[in-house]
Amino acid sequence: MPTEKPKIIFVADNELIERLDDFRFENRINTRSEAIRRLLNEALKKYERKAHGK
Repeated sequence: MPTEKPKIIFVADNELIERLDDFRFENRINTRSEAIRRLLNEALKKYERKAHGK
C-alpha cells in the first residue's frame, strides 16, 4: 500500500543511526521511521512548552 504522506530524506552519521536503532529496539518500535516520528514529536512538545512558557 503506497502512502500519500509527504516524505523527507534524513541523513545521519553512523553513531546517530546506532543510537536511533538502540532507542527503537529498547522501545520495541517496528521501523526507524516510527522511531524518528516519536522522537521528533516528543522533542517538539518540549520545545513548544518552553517557547510558550508552559
